Amino acid sequence: MEYLNAFWVGGLLCVACQLIIDFTKLTPARILTGCVVLGLILSAIGIYGPFADFAGAGATVPLPGFGHVMAQGVKEAIDKDGAIGILTGGLSSAAAGIAGAIVFSVLASLLGKSQFKK
Repeated sequence: MEYLNAFWVGGLLCVACQLIIDFTKLTPARILTGCVVLGLILSAIGIYGPFADFAGAGATVPLPGFGHVMAQGVKEAIDKDGAIGILTGGLSSAAAGIAGAIVFSVLASLLGKSQFKK
C-alpha cells in the first residue's frame, strides 16, 4: 500500500504543478520556488509531516518535500543550537540532496553532449 500511496500522491503533486505551468504565466522557476516555500509553510504549521508519513516518497521526493526537509532541519537545529540554528539547520538537513544534485549534474555535463539552446 505504501508504493500505491507514493505513486498517486507524487503523481497528483506533479499534475498540479504541470497544470500551473500550462495555465498561468508564471515562470517555471517561480513555480518551483513556490513549491519549496509551500512545503516549508505546510511543514511549519504541522500539515506536511503527517502527509509525508502517509505518502512516503510521493511526498518527500517532489519539491515541497525539499521545503519540508529544510523546515525540519531548522526546527531540530534551533532545539539543539539555539537561534543560530535558524541559519544552519536548513542547509545541514538538505546537504546530502544538494551535494547529490551537484555531483550528478557535473557527471551529466561531462558524459553528455552539452550545447546552448538556439
